[in-house]
Amino acid sequence: MLSISAERVLIDGALRRATVHVYDGRIVGVTAEASEPTVALDAGTVLMPALVDTHVHLNEPGRAEWEGFDTGTKSAAKGGITTVVDMPLNCIPVTTSLAALETKLAAARAAKLWTDVGFWGGVVPGNTAELAPMITAGALGFKCFTCPSGIDEFPASTERDVLDAMRVLAPRGVPLLVHAELETEGPVLVGEASSYLRYLHSRPRAWEDAAVAMVIRSVRTTGCRAHIVHLSSSSALAQIRAAKAEGLPLTCETCPHYLVLCAEEIPDGATEYKCAPPIRERGNRELLWAGLADGTIDFVTSDHSPCTPALKLKESGDFAKAWGGIASVQLGLPNVWTAARARGVSIETVHRWLSSGPGRFVQGTAPRIAVGEPANLVAFRPDDESTIAASDLLFRHPLTPYLGRTVRGAVSATWLRGEPALDAPRGRLLLRPLTEPN
Repeated sequence: MLSISAERVLIDGALRRATVHVYDGRIVGVTAEASEPTVALDAGTVLMPALVDTHVHLNEPGRAEWEGFDTGTKSAAKGGITTVVDMPLNCIPVTTSLAALETKLAAARAAKLWTDVGFWGGVVPGNTAELAPMITAGALGFKCFTCPSGIDEFPASTERDVLDAMRVLAPRGVPLLVHAELETEGPVLVGEASSYLRYLHSRPRAWEDAAVAMVIRSVRTTGCRAHIVHLSSSSALAQIRAAKAEGLPLTCETCPHYLVLCAEEIPDGATEYKCAPPIRERGNRELLWAGLADGTIDFVTSDHSPCTPALKLKESGDFAKAWGGIASVQLGLPNVWTAARARGVSIETVHRWLSSGPGRFVQGTAPRIAVGEPANLVAFRPDDESTIAASDLLFRHPLTPYLGRTVRGAVSATWLRGEPALDAPRGRLLLRPLTEPN
């Protein structure tokens, strides 16, 4: 029996004094009194349901030198996350067929998993017949790109491809996740290849807006659940808001880098900031915060997308040729909390964005501290202050734009099914149908 006592425990969206009792991986009691707890957290610590990150690139098998199950999930656990969902690229093979999914699952079963791990399959032109078998094998949903993905084996989907996939997924209640950028016109580029503003202008907000409009049309036609990943364009918010008001099954996410960073502060040549869609201007960032506050944006994910340092081309600083993606899975809670706190947002709300929202999206229910629930918990110290250092990061390559930033808040402990998450790799596979991780 494990009992964890704290002055501030997040229960049903509110903080109160409580002791959480755990047996055999589940919460068996929540009491107001601190009845000789095994772990007594001090008054500066908040005990919350652990976080869920539904957008992580673990890249294994095939590109484990970029990131892998061991380092990626261990870093996630260090950041208070107990469930991650892996994207269908940039592994080899990409997860766009039943055979590729089976290869992915075999690699995961053979690996060290420090968190539970689920899997998105991929939609590419011509693989519609693979989708139903992948659902049967456990895929939680599917991801497509409406622009080049960066690797030839995962090509962009047209509107017809999206419709074909949605017609398979809709009757099964399975979501289609969309990287929403659709090239509508060639941007006018000015400046050197190392100029961040040149890169920003190479992927304008109009591309996101056009892709979001296409997704909405497709949802209206098919009734399929759709989800816009890593939204960076604030000008897309109005049509997303209208689609939700219409009752369409559309959700969307944004990422810490769009909420914390801004284009005006990115130095030329600093390719560790490159991602797609790009980090946009300060005014755009504030409108994304407003979209989170009013519920247009449903939740926040890391889009942890690392690569080997050489692929970032730090010597030339060439934004056009450098690999795009930001490594950050361990850092979501302190980064978002620091920016949210400065805007008067509560820790309860931040938790909803990083845990309840993505948990409900992928599992149907939000993580809770309640009797019968898995004892997946995080202890967070919201007032602690620290500077992000490479030596503290557990993901494979500590190359991230957050190095040297001062943040508020620190994860002091994570429990996976009542066991300290970093003591041993105890993660399981989270497969459809969504019952217990197996």
